[in-house]
Amino acid sequence: MSPERTTTDVAIVGAGPAGLMLAHLLHRAGLESVAIDLRSRKEIEETHRAGILERDSVGLLVDSGVSDRVLRDGDEHGGIELGFGGSTHRVDFHDLVGASVQLYPQTDVFIDLADARERDGGDVRFGVDDVAVDDLTTDRPGLCFTDADGARHEVRARVLVGADGSRSLCRHQFPEEQRRQFFREYPFAWFGILAEAPPSAPELIYNHSERGFALISQRTPTLQRMYFQCDPDEDAEDWSDDRIWSELQARVGANGVELQEGPITSRSVLPFRSFVQEPMRHGRLVLAGDAAHTVPPTGAKGLNLALADVRVLAENLERMLHGGVDDALDDYATRALERVWKAQHFSYWMTTMLHRLPDASDFDVRRQIGELTTLVGSRAGSTYLAECYTGWPDPAG
Repeated sequence: MSPERTTTDVAIVGAGPAGLMLAHLLHRAGLESVAIDLRSRKEIEETHRAGILERDSVGLLVDSGVSDRVLRDGDEHGGIELGFGGSTHRVDFHDLVGASVQLYPQTDVFIDLADARERDGGDVRFGVDDVAVDDLTTDRPGLCFTDADGARHEVRARVLVGADGSRSLCRHQFPEEQRRQFFREYPFAWFGILAEAPPSAPELIYNHSERGFALISQRTPTLQRMYFQCDPDEDAEDWSDDRIWSELQARVGANGVELQEGPITSRSVLPFRSFVQEPMRHGRLVLAGDAAHTVPPTGAKGLNLALADVRVLAENLERMLHGGVDDALDDYATRALERVWKAQHFSYWMTTMLHRLPDASDFDVRRQIGELTTLVGSRAGSTYLAECYTGWPDPAG
């Protein structure tokens, strides 16, 4: 059977938070879009992801009319605790930079965006298959897919956006000789748990110890998210609840913290790496979010980078498609990459400052403590961390 043919302004591969936010912003600018995703909406909603939102990410959700639920149901954090050297030290974002972050799971960001697209009559197709793209260097790139009911579709758009995550199909459409990929592999992973317990602290604790890094976060008043550094080959099923709690308590107890314990409902090992692909544009195809870059989770930048990408991309698509600005896609790539590399530096810095490397000597561990001591003892150093953590304004924003 012949495919059903559709034309639109922008075709978006990937209907996670980045793709849906882009579609929402384009709708507000009077531009049409079609967004697709291999996963069903239910699958995405049931994939639990942590979420620390920068102040501009919160503003984007609220000011663009997605939802104000992030303000009603989210938890504002005015700082973080750094645990090292036998005690904890608070970095006060309000005092240092007059800003805060919001604890709000990525799952809820997705739900808000999916609801907004449904409310506004957006064209979003979940659960598709057999995705292919073509004619990327023409003025009408194509997107083909089979929908959840088995019908074949062909979409012709003026621009194609790859917001299809870290296993991106679109990323691989860039000619090999025209792309550069930058990697940093890390020799450790995070062992992550969800536990039915009350919060152990009002804000996140980033904990350095001789046993390795730990992060104490929250999810809800009765469900907590915690991580500790482990070997990438660790098998989560080898760890009993008692063994997990013993390890976490030992790491944070070295700095005077005692955790509230409870049944562990989920456990997994999360390897991570740093990655950037340049350029972020090939013909009429552009990349956004994890399709173009990933960062270690230590700096809480992944979702925020994706939202920052699509905010800048939406502005430049409007300039191109409504204003006839031919180099608008190049401007997007330039502005996005400047922020990406700042985030890569911050995430790498936080990661290497707080984690114990496998071959670390006693000198290396004590040097890290010296770095952390210098950081919290300097208003300038603490301000730098606060500026990075709460987010940078876009240079042209």
